[in-house]
Parts: sequence; C-alpha cells; structure tokens
Amino acid sequence: MRRHPALRRSDAGGPSPPDSSAPSDSGAPPDGAALPIGARSRLVARVAVAVVLVAVALWVAREFLSPLAWAILLAITTWPVYSRFCSLMSNRAARLLAPLLFTALVGALVIGPVVLTVHQIAQTSDTLVAWTTELRQNGIPVPSWVARLPLVSDYVVAWWQANLAKPEAALAWVRQVNIESVTVWTGALGGELLHRVILFLLTLLMLFIMFRDGAWIAERAVETADRILGDPGERMAAKIADAVRGTVNGTVVLAVAQGMVIGIAYVAAGVPNPLLFVLMTIAFGMLPFGAWAVFIAAAIVVLAQGGSVWAGVFVFGFGATVMLLANLVWPALVGSTAQLPFLLAFIGIFGGLQTFGLVGLFVGPVIMAVLLTIWREWLASPAAPAE
Repeated sequence: MRRHPALRRSDAGGPSPPDSSAPSDSGAPPDGAALPIGARSRLVARVAVAVVLVAVALWVAREFLSPLAWAILLAITTWPVYSRFCSLMSNRAARLLAPLLFTALVGALVIGPVVLTVHQIAQTSDTLVAWTTELRQNGIPVPSWVARLPLVSDYVVAWWQANLAKPEAALAWVRQVNIESVTVWTGALGGELLHRVILFLLTLLMLFIMFRDGAWIAERAVETADRILGDPGERMAAKIADAVRGTVNGTVVLAVAQGMVIGIAYVAAGVPNPLLFVLMTIAFGMLPFGAWAVFIAAAIVVLAQGGSVWAGVFVFGFGATVMLLANLVWPALVGSTAQLPFLLAFIGIFGGLQTFGLVGLFVGPVIMAVLLTIWREWLASPAAPAE
C-alpha cells in the first residue's frame, strides 16, 4: 500500500506532520487556549467581570440587604459574648445548639421592649374606653389650664366649648374624620407591620447563619482584605468591627440613660403610667430626636388629664434639655468607643441616618472609621528613611 509522502518523511526522521494545536496562519487561537493578551488586560477583564457580577448580585438581593446588614451588625456586636457562650458547651453542641439558642436570646432582647410596651398599652385600654364613654355622654369639659394660657386662652376656650364640651358637638367633630381614609391608613399600617415582622424573622435567620459560620466568614473576609489591600487589610477589618461595636454599645447605653433620666420628670410631674413612657423613651431614644415625640406626648397627656400647665412645661423643658445634651454626648460617646474624632462621628451618625435610613446610624460611623484608617495608613504614613 502506497503511503503519503509526508508520512514517509516523518518515518524517516524528517519534519513531523503539522500539529493541530498550533496556531494557524490566520492568527485565530486554538480551542481552549487563552486569548493572546497581556497580563494587565486580563486583570482589567477580571475586575470588570467581578464588578458586574457583584452589581447584579446586589440588585437581585436588594430586598434582603437591610436584614442582612442588621444581622451582620448584631453578629459583630455580640460576637465576644457569643464566644464566651460557646465555651460553656461541648464542641458538638456548640456547632448547632449554641447559635440557635443565642439567636433566640438576641431576638428576645430586641423584641422584648416592644412586647412590654404593647402590654402596657393594652393595660391602659380601659382608660381609652372610659374616655370614649365620657365623650359620648358628657363631652370633654374645658381643662382648667386652658383658661390660664397666655394670649390665646379666650380663643381656645371658645373653640373647645363649641367642638368638644357638648356631647353633640364632640360627636359631630369626630364624625368629620374621613372613615375611608382611616380604613386605608389602618390597612397600610397592618401591611407595613407584617412586612416588618417578616424582615425581623429573616434577620434572625441570617443572624443564626452568621453565628454558625461566623469564624469561617471572618477568616475569609480577613484573607480577602489582605490579598486586595495588603498589610493594612486586617487592621481595617478590625477597625470596622470596633466601629460597629462602639456605635451599637454607645447608642444603647445612651438611650437607656436618657430614658431613665427623663423618667424622673415623668414621675415628678405625675404622668400616668410612667413606666410605659420610660420604655417608649428608651426605644425611641435609639433614633435621633426620637424621644422628643414621647415626652411631648407625655406633656400633652398631663395637660389633658387636668394637670397644671407648669407640670406639662416641666416635662417638656426637662426632656428637651436632656435630649439636647444627649445629642451632643452621643457622637462623643460613639467616637470614643470607635476611636473616631467628634466631627467624623457626628457626620457618620446623622449623615448615615439621612442616607441609609435607620441602619445608617451604624453604617455611617463604620464608613468614617474606614476612611480614617485609609488616611492614617495609606496617605499620612511617614515615608521610610533612606539608607
């Protein structure tokens, strides 16, 4: 059988047949080979692909970013306590039982004040029923403090007698409220409440995962920071954790303190059910200017139940003084625990609240802490002396 001349030359030690894996004369790369581009171009392509994938992932998970952020904040804040809690159990039980029990404990501490407040409000429902019955039967008599109001007492007394003092006028004034609007508002409130409950349950689920796999997640985060940022990466991760813990601890401590101090005014002025108002002041005190609504409502309640004008003024004035001082102490307290200057802590807290909502109270100082770390270690670090 005759063979092809090229094959006969190969057998004789001549040139081998063309390799199918070698690039053709047309310049097209073979199947499975990398594109003939430089290392810099490949790096740019990888970064571009990574940025696009991260953006798409954030867009897909946008509805879950808020509970995820809360879970991360709670996990970072409570991690030292959780580590001690795990040391009380065996290694096998600590793997699943410890994160489950600690998540339930954190959930109870978060939802406990809300449940207690609702319970206190439910106990005062008899007062609301009695007030409604009095409104239907006798109307609402003009309180004595209204006649002592400066400048506008005559106008307020005349309006009160025309709209609230007589039962017929009071009921007619109440009927002016748009029932359909109230129904729509109540339905929207119920839907929003259900949405918040679902987000809270999702936060607890994510918090459980953070506790269970927190060590692995932290190790991967530090390793990624080291590979991307170099030596300052681990210090930056530690700075983020310190900023989160300092912000949360400072906020909670200050809210409890201002609630207890303003509670003195509630008791001294004779505010009904002062424990309820103290709990509400603590809960709303974790928001900037949130406690203002509580002690203003307490002052109105004192006046509505026949208390003196000076008692209402005392509650408002005392609460306003405490809150003004607290709003100055808050950034200083957060800044000292998170090692932030007062100005950066102030901008981080209130700027984060305006930009990101409630979670921005804690995200803002973290951003400021990272910015300060970058400035100190990357931009302001002294140059090494020349040899």
